[in-house]
Amino acid sequence: MKTWKLLFGFVLVSVLSATVAVGTYAYLNRSNGTFSSGNQEFSQVGGYRMAAYAEAAENTDFTFAAEQSVNAVVHIKSVAAPSQRNRNGRNYIDPFEYFFGEGNPFSQQRQQPRVGFGSGVIISTDGYIVTNNHVIEGADEIEVITNDDQTYKAKLIGRDEATDIALLKIDGKNLHVLPFGNSDILKVGEWVLAVGNPLNLTSTVTAGIVSATGRGELFSGYGGMGRGMPSENKIQSYIQTDAAVNPGNSGGALVNTKGELIGINAALISETGNYIGYSFAIPINIVKKVISDIKQYGMVQRALLGVKVTNLSELKAAEPEKYEKLKVHEGIYVAGFSSLSSAEKAGLKEGDVIVGINDAKIKNYSDLTAQLSHFSPGDKVKVQVNRAGDVKTYTVELKNDQGTTETIKYKSPADIIGASFKELSREDKIRLGINSGIELTDLTNGKLKSEGIKKGFIILTANDTRITTPDEFIKIVETILKKDPDERGLFLKGFYPDSRRVEYFAIDLNE
Repeated sequence: MKTWKLLFGFVLVSVLSATVAVGTYAYLNRSNGTFSSGNQEFSQVGGYRMAAYAEAAENTDFTFAAEQSVNAVVHIKSVAAPSQRNRNGRNYIDPFEYFFGEGNPFSQQRQQPRVGFGSGVIISTDGYIVTNNHVIEGADEIEVITNDDQTYKAKLIGRDEATDIALLKIDGKNLHVLPFGNSDILKVGEWVLAVGNPLNLTSTVTAGIVSATGRGELFSGYGGMGRGMPSENKIQSYIQTDAAVNPGNSGGALVNTKGELIGINAALISETGNYIGYSFAIPINIVKKVISDIKQYGMVQRALLGVKVTNLSELKAAEPEKYEKLKVHEGIYVAGFSSLSSAEKAGLKEGDVIVGINDAKIKNYSDLTAQLSHFSPGDKVKVQVNRAGDVKTYTVELKNDQGTTETIKYKSPADIIGASFKELSREDKIRLGINSGIELTDLTNGKLKSEGIKKGFIILTANDTRITTPDEFIKIVETILKKDPDERGLFLKGFYPDSRRVEYFAIDLNE
């Protein structure tokens, strides 16, 4: 009997213990919730939460987006005629040819055309294609190969160096296209596909996530894709992803899981030139404005505030005391204004910090240029500025780089200066006693004629740079035209052969 009572007591204690344990578990489960990892459940107690297992990546289906994309992404082959100049525009001298003449077999390599490869995206059923400017820059012939191995000759409709975008056209019908998405609502962590032709491997699809948006000022000191690298005067507001991108992907599609085009792959950061984890795409909302302007006007109608600005980080390093007085740590510092500035007319002052455009936050120069790239001259925007701690809002009518709201039609540098030139022969240089220079052979209505310059004038230097070919002169004019309107001065030094007296001309290249 004593043994039976002892056994009964043990069982009773066990049952009570089990009941208390189950009740406690149920109470905690109701109070704090449960989550699972694998097949085990854990309670969230004491303010701690274990990370839930994310099934989103496993369940994401990329097949629809991939199928939509590969047929709309094309392979681009650009061919440039042989040149005796290197990429920096300086004279190239083949030492073998110099010593042994054109019969030397090694010099024949220089006579071969330069061939480049990249990608593009068909954006209309009748054959408009968007790609990177650096894919087709300098090309004399452009060839497009579609995913079904059809080959077309492409015409360059226009290009924009500031955004690294070019628009092409092929004669096609009922072509497969990619619909535009909205890059402004893209979120960090969102899945994307990069579609293109890396390393000459056609129709390649890679997946990754959006690592960041609005990336800018990234490429100083890096190698990467060579001549396609953006410079400091270019618009940089990139979508950063970890989708694998390599040379040849340039101009290809960045696509969301819905199969919508959200960016044009443009660059990577790499010491070797190949992918090491970072790739960058131009947001499609910027691309849409660029290609629409190119198609309609032949060039981008760029909207400007007319301000000279400095990033706050640069101001902090250069003038820490002035930085501390601003009482704001995000934005873009107004260091001055261009002539005919609409921002100054609206009420902005030197020392203001621009913190918003139409309520979109402005943290740095990249944000400012990205926001302005959505607008055209004549558009009015709300500009929020922080002035010594107080936020003020001004309505500014954006202007073009001529200080007006009129549409600017594309004019080539040759049209603006209104002249034709020829390279001086060796005999000409000996006769004139010079070792460089070009001769003005024809004049039309343009800047040179308006300054009184006549045919036969020998240009020796332009902006203190010696000139040996017409192409070099045109390149200098192109560079000047990209500057701030207050800095578009062309300074020529030269002479007329009959007088040999050196003359100087200062020419304003603004229209």
